[in-house]
Amino acid sequence: MATPKQMWEQQQSQMQRVKNSGVISSNVNVSQLIKDDQEEEMARSALALFRAKEEEIERKKMEVRDKVQSYMGRVEEATRRLADIREELDALIDPMRKEVAILRKKIDNVNRELKPLGQSCQKKEREYKEALEAFNDKNKEKAQLVSKLMELVSESERLRMKKLEELSKNIETLR
Repeated sequence: MATPKQMWEQQQSQMQRVKNSGVISSNVNVSQLIKDDQEEEMARSALALFRAKEEEIERKKMEVRDKVQSYMGRVEEATRRLADIREELDALIDPMRKEVAILRKKIDNVNRELKPLGQSCQKKEREYKEALEAFNDKNKEKAQLVSKLMELVSESERLRMKKLEELSKNIETLR
């Protein structure tokens, strides 16, 4: 794109060519040519100004696009970092959840196993108490029987002793 100075120089060189060509025949033609050249120069300068503005707009558009791309890059990077952090947090939480779930399942299994064992234990405790009571009753009965036996044996010995004494007296009396 031509700068205003370059455009002015081009116009000056065109004017020189027109003068040197010998086309100028009268003052009217010269004034008409000058007027046409001025209009052409104004059109060129307006076009140049328009092109300069278009280039400026395009340049600013590129700057904004670059800034937006840079910002989008930072946003994407931040999004990736947040996703990584979220994954790390999930990784920290998941093992604990898995361990808790495993332990809860184990506890449930143990509870299921404990229930029949507890019932069996209670049943056996009842049987033990009944057997212990029966044992104690039989032990008492045995003690009573032993006591009665001892009484009977004592009574029998006493009677036998008495008989022996009587017999002994009878033998002495017979002598």
